[in-house]
Amino acid sequence: MSANIAEMEKRRAAAKLGGGQARVDAQHAKGKLTARERIKVLLDDGSFEEYDQYVEHNCTDFGMDAQHIPGDGVVTGSGTINGRLVYVYSQDFTVYGGALSERHAQKICKIMDMALKVGAPVIGLNDSGGARIQEGVASLAGYAEVFQRNVLASGVVPQLSVIMGPCAGGAVYSPAMTDFIFMVKDSSFMFVTGPDVVKTVTNEVVTQEELGGAVTHTTRTSVA
Repeated sequence: MSANIAEMEKRRAAAKLGGGQARVDAQHAKGKLTARERIKVLLDDGSFEEYDQYVEHNCTDFGMDAQHIPGDGVVTGSGTINGRLVYVYSQDFTVYGGALSERHAQKICKIMDMALKVGAPVIGLNDSGGARIQEGVASLAGYAEVFQRNVLASGVVPQLSVIMGPCAGGAVYSPAMTDFIFMVKDSSFMFVTGPDVVKTVTNEVVTQEELGGAVTHTTRTSVA
């Protein structure tokens, strides 16, 4: 029994470390919190109940079968804010840049379904580079499932998105369909594709802030 408990504690510690201490340190060096730290700040003390902590991706291509990180890049669960029940997901940039996989999407969809069932708000802490390209269309199908939940939840439960870093591609379509989007100047970015691709295709030079920063989305696009 003690061996089983020790193994469980080892797995729990690995899951909480995300992409590893070096990447956690890199996140802190940028002045950012990790996915779990953000949830701790957001929710009432001790109220967070995590789901699917040990879920891993099921991709076997491009060497991914040798890279398995518990949680698969997103922390999901429920908790309370000022005593009110909410469901929350927090993407972990230290794990594959927060890129969405099939299992990653399934975790998000699960809490959205639970929120719809009980009539509770859904809060997304978004910090993702988009689809996990190693999974190809499976990742894109995962986005489709998330988008469907956004539509089903629209007008039924509040949906809130917080943009915590540079989010591109599929990572911004879901937030754009939510009720409220919160961004921070020089830290939050939402764009279909980044400045490098824009320069390659159009030869136009733009900064991240100009292309999809907080000021752009509050004064020009009305997205945030």
